[in-house]
Amino acid sequence: MRTRITEMLGIDIPIVQAPMGWIARSRLASAVSNAGGLGIIETSSGDLEAVKTEILAMRGLTSKPWGVNIAQHFVRNPEALVEFLAENEVAFVTTSAGDPALLVPRLKELGVTVFHVIPTLRGAEKAIDAGVDGLVVEGIEGGGFKNADGASSLVLVPEVISRFDVPVVAAGGFVDGPSMAAALALGADGVQMGTRMVASAESPIHDNWKQAIVDAKETDTVIVNRHHRPAMRTLRTGLTAALEATDEPAILDIEKMMKLYFGGEMEVGVAMAGQVSGRIHSVETVESILSSAWADCRSILRDLGSRAD
Repeated sequence: MRTRITEMLGIDIPIVQAPMGWIARSRLASAVSNAGGLGIIETSSGDLEAVKTEILAMRGLTSKPWGVNIAQHFVRNPEALVEFLAENEVAFVTTSAGDPALLVPRLKELGVTVFHVIPTLRGAEKAIDAGVDGLVVEGIEGGGFKNADGASSLVLVPEVISRFDVPVVAAGGFVDGPSMAAALALGADGVQMGTRMVASAESPIHDNWKQAIVDAKETDTVIVNRHHRPAMRTLRTGLTAALEATDEPAILDIEKMMKLYFGGEMEVGVAMAGQVSGRIHSVETVESILSSAWADCRSILRDLGSRAD
């Protein structure tokens, strides 16, 4: 089974890995690409030199397609990053956290395929006007930075698809074969997985965070910074529950975040995760995650097709 993004991006499985800060580095991204999906290197951590190192490392880790996300609000010099990507022949970029008109025209001049991440129909309109090749349509269920007033994927994805004839990657709530089949039934060309990749064997974060996802129920996430920026969907901890209740701004202190990400201190920072945490019951390899999701998705679609008449 082929979709527009498998044809456009040259991948075998229409699963794109989400660009999670400090997590979506070369080890995880190369594992996704080697398993047939599309690995993405993140830039939201803001350390441009570290990002460049990870991009250069990818060439020795995979011969399959991969890409880079430019989180405009968090990158100190996004224009310089664009030129670096062009010099190193990066063929696919997603842009996010900013006006697509600022970077998309230059990326297109350089021959790069560009998708923009959008949380609203208005965001999709702006991205199309900027000349993107496709969209990552992100529902409120997903983990990480969010539009606090956003719609669910079930509402947003088909609405965007009904308005614009471009490839769409559905993000927010997609974790396995059944959810992937649902996205394709809605008209999407593939899915983006974030939380499922956080709880993978190749994810670089501490095991405490992975286990917290495995142990979580479907109600064990909260949105913090609802009336500040950036709003974030995170795992429910003592800290994040208090932040949600008081609506105090969550400060992304880098030193504390490193203690969370790599030291496993779950109460010192905000551990991003989506509502699909409640559907993740084990830490698995990336290859197992992608192969089982794609096999199950195709099996479900074949079964539904056989029953359609």
